[in-house]
Amino acid sequence: MRVLDRQLAWMLGGVLVLLVLATLVGLVLRAKTRGGPGAATVANLNARTRSWWVMSAVFSLTLLAGRAGSMILFAGLSFLALREFVTLAPTRRADHRALFWAFFVITPLQYVFVGLGRYGLFTVFIPVYAFLFLPTRMALAGDTERFLERAAKTQWGLMVAVYCVSYAPALLTLDVPGFARGGPKLLLFLTLVDQMSDVLQYVFGKLFGRRKIAPHVSPNKTWEGFVGGVSTSVLLGTGLWWATPFTPLQAAGMSLAITLMGFAGGLVMSAIKRDRGVKDYGALIEGHGGILDRIDSVCFAAPVFFHLTRFWFT
Repeated sequence: MRVLDRQLAWMLGGVLVLLVLATLVGLVLRAKTRGGPGAATVANLNARTRSWWVMSAVFSLTLLAGRAGSMILFAGLSFLALREFVTLAPTRRADHRALFWAFFVITPLQYVFVGLGRYGLFTVFIPVYAFLFLPTRMALAGDTERFLERAAKTQWGLMVAVYCVSYAPALLTLDVPGFARGGPKLLLFLTLVDQMSDVLQYVFGKLFGRRKIAPHVSPNKTWEGFVGGVSTSVLLGTGLWWATPFTPLQAAGMSLAITLMGFAGGLVMSAIKRDRGVKDYGALIEGHGGILDRIDSVCFAAPVFFHLTRFWFT
C-alpha cells in the first residue's frame, strides 16, 4: 500500500467534500421537487451522485495500491468498455478468434507494457502490430462479407477502449524532474479536471442551456453548458497547480487541453451511439449508462495530456 503524501491526501479530501456537498444538494432538491416537473432530473442527478461515491472509492483505493492496482483497474475498464463497443458492431462467427486475441491477448499485453514503463512498446503495439495482425487473422477465417466494416469497427474499439484509455495509468510511469513519485497526482489531476468538466457541463446545460452545439449528435450539449463547464474546470485545474509540476499558468493550459479534448471525446462517442441507434453504451453504472458513457471524455483527453506532460516536463 502506497504511503499517502500530503498533497494527494488533500486532493482526495477535496473529492470527499464535493461528494458530501453533492449528496446534500441532491437531498434538498429532492425534497423541493417531489412530485414536481423537475423530479426526474433530480432523481437522475442523485443516481449519478450515488454512482460517483462508488467510483471514487474504487479509484482512490487503486491509487493507494500503486502502479499495479491502477493497471488492473484500467485494464478491467478497458475490457468492459471494449465489450460494450463490440456489442454495438456487427460481428460474424468468423470474427470470434480475432476478438479472442483482442480481449485476452492484446488488451492485457498493452497494460503489461504500460506497467513496465516501456514507452516505445505501448505507444506502437496497438496502432501498428495489432492493427496489422487483427485483419490478417480475420481474413484467414475466409469470410469476406462486410469485411472492411467489421475490421474497422474492431480496430476502432481497440483504439478507443484500450489504447487511448491506457494513457491514463501511463501517467504513473512518467519521471518528471522535481516531482518524484508524483504519477498518482497527475492521474488524479487528469481525472478531476476531465470528470468535473463533464459534470459541470451537464449542470450548466440544465440550468442555462439554450443554444445546442450539435443537436443531431448530442441534444444535451449546449454552448452555455460548454462554456460554463470548461471555464469552471479550468479554474479548478489552475487552483490545483500546487499538486502538479506545473505553474498556475501551465496548469490552466493543461486543464484547457483536457477539457477541450474531453468534450471532443464525448461528442465523437455520442455520434457513434446515434449511428448505432442507442442511447447508452450499457447500463452498468446507475445514472450514467455504461463504462464508455462515463470514460468517453478520458479516451480523448488522456493521450493528449500524457504527451503534453512527457514532451514539456520530462
